[in-house]
Amino acid sequence: MKILMVSMPSLHFFRWTSQLQDSGHEVYWFDITGAGAKADRINWVHQIVDCRLKYDYPGRYLLKSKMPTMYNRLQQFNEKDVAIEFEKQLLAIQPDVVHSFAMQLSCMPILSVMQGYPRLKWIYSSWGSDMFYFEALGMKEFQFKEVLKRVNYLITDCYRDFEIAKKNEYSNEFLGVFPGNGGIVCRESDILPVSQRKLILIKGYNDSIGKGMNIVKALTTDILIILKDFKIVVFGSSEEVQDYVYRNEKFKNVDIKVYLKTNFIDNNSLMKLMGESLIYIGNSISDGLPNALIEAMGMGAFPIQSNPGNVTEELINDKYNGLLIQDPLDITEISNHIKDVLFDTDLVEKAFHYNTRLIKENYDRKKIKNDIIKCYESVF
Repeated sequence: MKILMVSMPSLHFFRWTSQLQDSGHEVYWFDITGAGAKADRINWVHQIVDCRLKYDYPGRYLLKSKMPTMYNRLQQFNEKDVAIEFEKQLLAIQPDVVHSFAMQLSCMPILSVMQGYPRLKWIYSSWGSDMFYFEALGMKEFQFKEVLKRVNYLITDCYRDFEIAKKNEYSNEFLGVFPGNGGIVCRESDILPVSQRKLILIKGYNDSIGKGMNIVKALTTDILIILKDFKIVVFGSSEEVQDYVYRNEKFKNVDIKVYLKTNFIDNNSLMKLMGESLIYIGNSISDGLPNALIEAMGMGAFPIQSNPGNVTEELINDKYNGLLIQDPLDITEISNHIKDVLFDTDLVEKAFHYNTRLIKENYDRKKIKNDIIKCYESVF
């Protein structure tokens, strides 16, 4: 079977696609961003990555990294129409199925083309805030429903989003709930016992959706005194979070390290940090079921996580195997959750054993690989 993947270049997409290696399917990737760089990690895939640029001028990557505003202005004149370029590839490849990852990025731009080929099978994988926060992401309700009307098969990363799809008139086949990255591998040698864990791990995204700033602000109440023997690591941080930490006098005598999201931590290193962490904290006003949360729980870190649209409670039973942040803007709530964990060793120990077993049984990459391949076979 010929499968044409449509996605931005991302770690989750590459890891999902890797599950199809040696499956017998012929896989193509149309890079919807037109980034122009092939991905070595999926070098067995036919990659269409540079068809959107009219001219790949010298110094383009440097301009993109150093002067993004000017780069984006130039790209308005330097990019071809994505729908036209996608249709050219569609006609050349003649795929059996098209698989789009994320609605706004990879469904909306090609919707008009897919509507012109109503018999061509189309899979849509919902990621993160696709369903729950679509209007705030800039999608109109009628566009959202038009995509759901045309899509033949739906994959989500949580049950909440399948319910949202049904409420928005999706009536075609549901292929199931899968982690967006196609599953995880937890190396048991990297999973420290609770008694040896002296690290607090924080996801530092801070934008219109991510609220990492509220986590680090929660630390400045009276918790830093309790954490004097701990190391704190903030990863995927926005610049304002880094500035707040390094300019705040309260953090001067604290062992804290902040990694900007531009200073990428590879997945193996992040998983190792999770295996050393007593607590993992993630906070946002919208998300699907976060891959980082699944990984942290699998590596034994006690999870404190926001619960937008009640999605996180699909995995966390509050006060049993984790704590749910009900108001991601409430710094006091986050602070109290951290203190509750630090003073309840029995809760942490029980959650450690429960979560590592839960994740291994439900999110193991080898097991999920077979399920993913079966999904494609059922479509074919």
